[in-house]
Amino acid sequence: MTTPAPAPSSTPATTAAPRNLRPMVGVLTAMAISLTGTRVSAIALPWFVLATTGSATMTGVVAFAELAPYVLVKALAGPVIDRIGPRVVSWSTDAVSAVAAGLVPLLHGLGLLPFWLLVVMVAVIGAARGPGDLAKEVMVPEAAERGRIPLERATGLSGVTERLATTIGPAVGGGLVALLGPMAGLTANAIAFALGSVVIAVALPGGTGRAAALPPSAAGEERPAGYWQLFREGFAFLRGEPLLLTIIVMIAVTNLLDAAFLTVLVPVWARESGGGPAAIGLTGTVWGVAAVVGSLIAAAVAHRLPRRTVFFAGFLLCGAPRFVVLALDVPMSVVVVVFVLSGFGAGFINPILGAVLFERVPRHLLGRVNALGDSLAWAGIPLGGLLAGAAVTMSGLIPVLLACGGLYLVATTLSGLRPEWREMDRKRGHAPAAAADASSGPEEKAPVPSAPPAPAPVTAE
Repeated sequence: MTTPAPAPSSTPATTAAPRNLRPMVGVLTAMAISLTGTRVSAIALPWFVLATTGSATMTGVVAFAELAPYVLVKALAGPVIDRIGPRVVSWSTDAVSAVAAGLVPLLHGLGLLPFWLLVVMVAVIGAARGPGDLAKEVMVPEAAERGRIPLERATGLSGVTERLATTIGPAVGGGLVALLGPMAGLTANAIAFALGSVVIAVALPGGTGRAAALPPSAAGEERPAGYWQLFREGFAFLRGEPLLLTIIVMIAVTNLLDAAFLTVLVPVWARESGGGPAAIGLTGTVWGVAAVVGSLIAAAVAHRLPRRTVFFAGFLLCGAPRFVVLALDVPMSVVVVVFVLSGFGAGFINPILGAVLFERVPRHLLGRVNALGDSLAWAGIPLGGLLAGAAVTMSGLIPVLLACGGLYLVATTLSGLRPEWREMDRKRGHAPAAAADASSGPEEKAPVPSAPPAPAPVTAE
């Protein structure tokens, strides 16, 4: 029976083992590289499809082809990650993504890339990227424990990494596409996946990212680790957590709208406004810079803030205003200001959300609950681009932007009236009871048992 890594504490643990920041640096570096490549591809791929087909509908089809396998495979990957360990899953799936992403520009250069084959390659990338992203998330709490980093700060650093990728990726992607064409952006994505795989496989210290141990049965015997048994346990736990379910449902709606915004609405707006790829890169970059600032502030002071108030204020800033400003005939400077405010608000969401979720799920359920929660929160994302492409074709860009902005505002205000949200501030720093039983093995013990991460559904940006 594999001994699990000690659960991270909400405060730095006092232990005889020396502090080791290398796991956290390694995991965050791999996250930054792979997410940056993905953000570059998020500009290059839609622009490539629009440039070669001129069809918003086909652009939505390609987005669906990547995100549907992403969500489905990620949902099923939790028991595998718990069984064989997140480190192996991370580097191996990133290697598969690198090969598939590299074949796209290669086949296009050889004139051997029909539309159906592009869809297949994109689907392979999505299917591999889902477990790879999840595996990196699963390694964050162990890295936090080894570095004696509080959970709130580790969550904030992870959010900063994501926001940095959101900042750098659009800037690099917009520049590459404008100067060298979309295939340069897709090549950069393949290189990023390869580097991320190498970082996880080589740079992390030995023992990081091991398989999680299952708690013993009532008779004290090790339980059989059947795949569907593991899957059912994760599902049963999530079903019994009203706050987590409420969070997931709300973010599933906002993720669908964010996917529509990023994969179809922004590229179509950039083409119709004359801004081109540079406008996509500019808006994405200023949004990302502001989100990094917000995430850094949240990482520093999130433990002192009223979570529910800040959470919904962040959504009020980052949601509807982006859609509305693109529907108006305003100067680019106004668009930039709105995206700056939107990004700043978004920077507070994931650090606070992540800290809440870390407090509620026992360590032995980490991979499974993370996989199910992420996948349910992302369930609408594959449909976002598909529905947006069809809606723009039927009704035009401006009506779709206004409708999506209105839906975003309703989803993030009405759900806040539910009573479950009162639980956001009630378990600060407290682990679920099962975590202590499941997370302390005979070889290593955390002096202060704490909550491992639950699923961290995030906005699509």
